[in-house]
Amino acid sequence: MARPVLRTELCDMLGIEYPVILAGMGPVAGGLTGPVATAELVAAVSKAGGLGVIGGRPLSQTRLREEINKVRSMTDKPFGVDLLLPSNYMGGAASGEMPPDPRDLIPKETSEGLKRIAGSLGIEWHEAPRPAATAAPARRAGGGMSDGQMEVVIEEKVEVFASGLGSPAPWMDRLKANGTKVLCLVGNVKNAKRVAGIGADAVVAQGTEAGGHTGRIATLALVPQVIDAVSPTPVIAAGGIADGRGLAAALAMGAVGVWCGTAFLVAEEANQPDTQKQRVLAAGDEDTKITRLYSGKTMRNINNPLIEAWEASGIQALPMGLQGMLVGDLVYSARKAGREDLLMNAAGQASGMLTQVRPAAAILHDMVEGAAEILGRTLAARVTAVPEA
Repeated sequence: MARPVLRTELCDMLGIEYPVILAGMGPVAGGLTGPVATAELVAAVSKAGGLGVIGGRPLSQTRLREEINKVRSMTDKPFGVDLLLPSNYMGGAASGEMPPDPRDLIPKETSEGLKRIAGSLGIEWHEAPRPAATAAPARRAGGGMSDGQMEVVIEEKVEVFASGLGSPAPWMDRLKANGTKVLCLVGNVKNAKRVAGIGADAVVAQGTEAGGHTGRIATLALVPQVIDAVSPTPVIAAGGIADGRGLAAALAMGAVGVWCGTAFLVAEEANQPDTQKQRVLAAGDEDTKITRLYSGKTMRNINNPLIEAWEASGIQALPMGLQGMLVGDLVYSARKAGREDLLMNAAGQASGMLTQVRPAAAILHDMVEGAAEILGRTLAARVTAVPEA
């Protein structure tokens, strides 16, 4: 059967066949595994004609380099790396003098509140083992959680870099010198203008429907406004897109492609436990919720009793970095108690559209075929509606 044809300017920009990008997903299963988007999933998407993107967080510099080289050993197709570049990591403490154990920065009343939540859920509290060295790694002036990984991206001259959060401005000149294409994820028009202004090759406008870190504006409202705001910079749509209908709709709005995460959470190659994949498949349209519990940033997860208890408690989340440390002991305690249902399970509202675990190539090809069919019908209808001269 002939492969469908669906090409936009994004394909020419990135050297890919189809305008579909795998979201560079980090861990979404409460620390049970590393990133979801590791070499196997990334290579599968790239070989199928899309763009695979490695989830760089929380890989060490050595592990990130290994993943990059592993993808290169599996395919000669283009791929990318996604890192988080938050502007307020560790509440700004990362840019100054750090205590021997950064957990000392966590307010006692906050940790005690979390212990009470654990007790209300029948979880016996255990402190997670502390690494031998907990001090923050070396960072550029001003701090940042991904500085070391950024050096790897630059040294390896990766074809595409995506900032899943924050701005890559401090590295933009070096990335451009390597010929790296830079994609920046945003959740509002203000940030879209900001990243377009620093020279992003494309802006990914992500609606609140998306899983993981996400904003407050829906995809259908956000994408056209970002397109208008940053033209002629190309815009890629994200959030709630998991099949050909979503891809066709994004292209009809004027986007040059789509950035998809949730659809590939249930790919055979996705690096997460089968129990977590099954939770995604079991989720319906109202089974996800945005919370700051797990990272300190707004993050959409499959809802669970821990999220409900946290939101009801009124406890204020700490800045990114500190919040993760705060929750670390609770995650450890939940795992010891066999309560994996309470762990982070990032996923978007499109979860309700997913019905089975499949190879990544099948997910991508069905999406492309569906969009090509819809757009073909639309074009035919327009031609038919043209009055005779």
